[in-house]
Amino acid sequence: MRGLTTVQLRRLALVALLSCLACASTSRHVPRPPGGSVGVAGDWAIQFLERADTFYDHLIRRRFNTLETFNDRVLRDHFQTPDAFFDYYAELAQTLHEAHFERTRPLEIAIEEFLFENRFLAQVQVRFLGEDRRPLRPGTTELIRLDRWERVEGQWWIRPSRL
Repeated sequence: MRGLTTVQLRRLALVALLSCLACASTSRHVPRPPGGSVGVAGDWAIQFLERADTFYDHLIRRRFNTLETFNDRVLRDHFQTPDAFFDYYAELAQTLHEAHFERTRPLEIAIEEFLFENRFLAQVQVRFLGEDRRPLRPGTTELIRLDRWERVEGQWWIRPSRL
């Protein structure tokens, strides 16, 4: 691929990734907003995807019932306010516990699908996989959740479901 600029390579990679995401999903799709979804500028989409990847990759193999994870600066930096982080963290820790994740620790996380409601709001469907903590149930358990992200002043932030 000689002769392509960095921007062209990034856009090509984004198109390839979007194609994989569309084909790889084995679960339900992100519910379409009443007004439908929209396309956004390539740079915005790339910035969003890079930020979301950084966040979700940082959750892998982390225990959610520990102070170490709760105090993690990288995780907190994806939220506009401490209260937004507290709401998201508490809700995620609770749902991982209810889904019977061993040590509330996801072993794999995959962004299955995302769409832009408008230029400033995105929905992301994420699949969490982990070991099942219940007795006599060897194997894995999963959690599929829908997260919302909002672009404010040029930055993408996770918006807890409570807000």
